[in-house]
Amino acid sequence: MILLTGASGQVGWELRRTLAPLGPIVAPGHVDLDLTDTAAIRAVIRSVAPTVIVNAAAYTAVDRAETERDRAYAINAVAPGVIAEEGARLGAAVIHYSTDYVFDGAKRTPYTEDDPVRPLGVYGASKAAGDAAIAASGAAHVILRTSWVYASRGHNFLLTILRLAHERSELRVVADQFGAPTPARLIAQVTAHLLARSSSRGRIVLRESIWGTYNVVTRGCASWYQFASTILAFDPERDAQTAPGVVPIPTEDFPTPARRPASSLLDPSKLERTFGCRMPEWREQLALVMATIPPSAARVLDRI
Repeated sequence: MILLTGASGQVGWELRRTLAPLGPIVAPGHVDLDLTDTAAIRAVIRSVAPTVIVNAAAYTAVDRAETERDRAYAINAVAPGVIAEEGARLGAAVIHYSTDYVFDGAKRTPYTEDDPVRPLGVYGASKAAGDAAIAASGAAHVILRTSWVYASRGHNFLLTILRLAHERSELRVVADQFGAPTPARLIAQVTAHLLARSSSRGRIVLRESIWGTYNVVTRGCASWYQFASTILAFDPERDAQTAPGVVPIPTEDFPTPARRPASSLLDPSKLERTFGCRMPEWREQLALVMATIPPSAARVLDRI
């Protein structure tokens, strides 16, 4: 039995499909599971008694977290710790998702899993605290750290750019922050792959030798400006006459309540070595996701 939290989110929605071949899935919604209520978390886990807990739920409002610190920590730090404690009690495997925003962006080469975390804001700090709580729980666990997540549904940079391209003649996009755009579908596929490799006689068991954190990102590097420009280049509804101009701007020209790391590139080599998978290049993955978006759908989806 797989217990999946956050099934309505970008990654969770993809997980519901990719994990289905591995066993029955219980995916409680917000009404059924309040992640700010630790007693409710324990009650749900004990009722379901899963063999695998996949925690795709998170507080992801980076800027709002600066003024909603308690809620961000409740969902991103306290809840994962409780989930891991219950997982350890049941002997269940725990899969959790982390973020590149646990780093300050000062490193000139891609971050590895062993680099010390130095978050710049509440969101990154709350996620780092959740990672630490899981690692300290004694549960069999894998933490998948990713970056710049997007999908063909929900609220994300890809759909926002497509919507704004329909509304504006010029887009001003930050060009001095760098990362690896990573689709939710790829994250879900990697999750299913590592769980399938850990399956024996119908039961998923994470060997202690693989417990820990892994970077799950595409290969390559992009700025938000380059990401936006490439999105529009792949958009079948745009041509040279109708595409808006994309103007690169510095971070200081787009102030936000929360600071972002200047470079949050992650090195996926450890994941590739351990689980025998080669992470694809970000443009290749973007093209695949763009091919799944029906004409004009992005304009509608981003408003939902």
